[in-house]
Amino acid sequence: MHSIPVQETPAKVHAPFLYDPQKKRLFAKAAALGFEMWETYAKQKSLPFKKDGVLEVSLDEQGTKRLEKYLSWGEQNGLKKDEMKFLDSSEVSRQEPEVHCQKAILCTKDASVDFGKFTKSLMEDAKQSGASFLLNTRAEKIQDKKEFLEIKTNSGTIQTDHIINAAGGMSIDIAHAMGTAQDLTDIHFRGEYWQADKIYSNLTRVSVYSVPKHPEYPFLDPHWIVRHDGRCEVGPNAVPVFSPYGYNFTENIKEFPSKIVEMLSSGAAKMLFDSQFLSLATSEFLSSVSKNAMINRVREFLPKVIPSKFHTRGTAGVRASVIDSSGKFVPDAVIKEGTKSTHILNYNSPGATGALPFAVYVIEQMRQKGIIKIQNTGCGPWDYGKVLEFLNAN
Repeated sequence: MHSIPVQETPAKVHAPFLYDPQKKRLFAKAAALGFEMWETYAKQKSLPFKKDGVLEVSLDEQGTKRLEKYLSWGEQNGLKKDEMKFLDSSEVSRQEPEVHCQKAILCTKDASVDFGKFTKSLMEDAKQSGASFLLNTRAEKIQDKKEFLEIKTNSGTIQTDHIINAAGGMSIDIAHAMGTAQDLTDIHFRGEYWQADKIYSNLTRVSVYSVPKHPEYPFLDPHWIVRHDGRCEVGPNAVPVFSPYGYNFTENIKEFPSKIVEMLSSGAAKMLFDSQFLSLATSEFLSSVSKNAMINRVREFLPKVIPSKFHTRGTAGVRASVIDSSGKFVPDAVIKEGTKSTHILNYNSPGATGALPFAVYVIEQMRQKGIIKIQNTGCGPWDYGKVLEFLNAN
């Protein structure tokens, strides 16, 4: 196998105060443990891990009530009281003079990292353990041949006893092609960023997020993000697109007809007639085509930023949110077992933060069902048993 370049992907390791410990139990548990696991791995591999914290701000009474709920969730998800501070506007001004808000939570357990470097390092570890990677390879057809599964790809045919489908935005499509999770569908959202001018490099010490105005929908109000290398960005929005690769107009137009047919024949049809969803989707689209619309949303709590000082778009990403047969967004990760297959669905934000413990969880589920056998429960610098104990604790 040859080494590959991995694009720099600066990102955040999130503290788990944003996640409902009942509705998003698995996400919350994985995020809580993921922080320590990534920190340990970064130290072992000498990778950047900047423990810088985050400020979550409210702009009105409704947002402040949400912050109070976040405090409760954070404690239930394992955050210590000294890792979260509830601040009024004057206290926020002393911490971050340029931030204007009603109230805020300052959480010190949040970090800036480069997940591209983490991913490349994990790949090298996996190779050392005997794993192989087929890059730039697309599964075009999967057939059950009774004795094995046959996967036809753009670079040849593969035979295997079992498939773990962790294909992100393509995971629902692959599950459907294998006759699994037919009651679920997904909607894709493109998250976009704008890079801030260097004059804003020291505007704040920490990243600043605002409480989402509509938490029942997967629309993110853009944040002010301070990266591990000091660069600052505004984003992401959440623009509905019609493909997991929907980064441009051509791709979206190509996939539009089949995606609409899929939505109309599933629970997602309700979204097409949900006035609130359509209104929010329109607003997100506007933030995509208008830089002013995007930056002005951040100016609500950081009035010093000016749209004309943003000249370069950041890296965009597409994630998929799963919708059930009743037309509701599924809040937590979903694992479905099919014939000779395990399908990981709806594992999105905070996906990278909790990826390490979540992987242990998936493997253990498969072991308990007799799908795989584990000869060595070694887990890199972590203890496999302790990871499971934490994830399964009430």
